[in-house]
Amino acid sequence: MALIRSVRGFTPQIGTNVFLAENATIIGDVTIGDDCSIWYNTVLRGDVNSIRIGNRVNIQDGSVIHTLYEKSVAEIGNDVSIGHNVVVHGAKIENGALIGIGAVVLDHAVIGEGALVAAGSVVLSGTHVEAGSIYGGTPAKFIKKLDPEQSKEINRKIATNYLMYADWYKEKED
Repeated sequence: MALIRSVRGFTPQIGTNVFLAENATIIGDVTIGDDCSIWYNTVLRGDVNSIRIGNRVNIQDGSVIHTLYEKSVAEIGNDVSIGHNVVVHGAKIENGALIGIGAVVLDHAVIGEGALVAAGSVVLSGTHVEAGSIYGGTPAKFIKKLDPEQSKEINRKIATNYLMYADWYKEKED
């Protein structure tokens, strides 16, 4: 069972049909929407400020979501995929975005709707990634605009697949 811990008077709020891996850690001022999956070794640490996660979000293995004390919050919209070993620190990820494996997204950055942050990229504090675009590199820079329908299709497929994967694990628990 996942480690779910209250701190400073805040208890994590978890929606319906959410898969939490046995060694996921959810602490403090964290709200998770419906139909989400929080995978192995993932840490959502809402001890110093709030973390808000929408519906149909998958946060893959080894990722860390955190904030700055009294200075930043983490907001993740609906239908977002966060790849393996990603760090989101006090940033806003808008609906339908995809954060690639091993990326780092720093405080006060905004990842626009349907945007893609390439694997291994570092999005510096305060950067605004345009909706429907690909950013990559260290530091992350604009690469190109995405076809909006193609972007939606890719991100929807990943989100749907992660709902299916989560169901595999739920069947074993029953």
